[in-house]
Amino acid sequence: MLLSNPQRVLVLALIFRIIIIVFLDDIRWSIHARIQKHLDQYPFISPKAAQVGTANATFLMLARNSEIEDVLHTLRQIETSFNHRFHYPYVFLNDVQFTPEFIARTTSAISSSASYGVVPTEHWNHPPEIDEERLQRGMKELADKGVDYGGSLPYRNMCRFNSGFFYRHELLQNYRYYWRIEPEVDFFCQIHDDPFQFMQDNNKIYGFTITLYEFEATIPTLWQATKEFTQLYPELLAESNALDFLSDDKGATYNLCHFWSNFEIADMNFWRSDTYRKFFDFLDAKGGFYYERWGDAPVHSIAAALFAPKEQLHFFNEIGYRHGTLQHCPQGEVFTKGQCQCSRRRNFDYDGYSCKPRYDRLFEQH
Repeated sequence: MLLSNPQRVLVLALIFRIIIIVFLDDIRWSIHARIQKHLDQYPFISPKAAQVGTANATFLMLARNSEIEDVLHTLRQIETSFNHRFHYPYVFLNDVQFTPEFIARTTSAISSSASYGVVPTEHWNHPPEIDEERLQRGMKELADKGVDYGGSLPYRNMCRFNSGFFYRHELLQNYRYYWRIEPEVDFFCQIHDDPFQFMQDNNKIYGFTITLYEFEATIPTLWQATKEFTQLYPELLAESNALDFLSDDKGATYNLCHFWSNFEIADMNFWRSDTYRKFFDFLDAKGGFYYERWGDAPVHSIAAALFAPKEQLHFFNEIGYRHGTLQHCPQGEVFTKGQCQCSRRRNFDYDGYSCKPRYDRLFEQH
């Protein structure tokens, strides 16, 4: 039976569509096969792209395979706001191997190279000297109190890893600076200047966007452990430190202020220093990462505030950022210059739970 002209068009369109689907499927499976071939030779490193940024730096993300959609959201945000201009590489870490799908979809989403690695077991699982009964008892107590992640062992593993081990990973050894990014966060503004280069040029060691109070139930003995350490090694305290950001009574007690470490741009040479390594090892021996629920945010914040001059800390006002329900939205000319897409009324900087006013006062003192 002869087909009419409209029928011919429909048939040809259908055939063309089938050809395209088959072609794209072949490409997808070809990529999948190449990635799978490399998975036996971890860490997997995707091909490099030309880097425009001049600092020795990388993005760092700790993520699970199941978080792929949230990871892609973050990558679209950071690429659109910043990295499509600078092409800094990425390092992705996981406590298990990344799937071919995770690798294929993330490498397709970025404008630069990426490396994919597994966290060594000894850097992730709790050390053998941890008392299992005391650990389970502590987790139950916090869970019964309704504390976020209070009953989670993986969360404790993550906090300990981020506190004392991430900078030791083989994929980070050739880098000095890192920008920590998390799945499912937003970057609201166009970032025209290079934060890594700023850190390098101005001798900064730690940069943040949000600062707030920690849940006291998660760190009841952290400050006591810190005081014990500084009494043993008073020479390690920086002369122009930021103790007044952490304490309202010259160090007798901790006011719970910390930098929110889900966003941090920092110098790994500080974490790699003898001072910080000694501090972390001292804390780790106390077992508080497991018996309580010490977070990497207060640990990083206390170390940066005490063992580095306050002038080496930096608030990245121009970087609009959201994690969960909290966000920093630049104000005034910075908002306009950055073409920011956030509500200035929802800026957390001077919320009652924010520690930003305390940070500001550090530099008002004479």
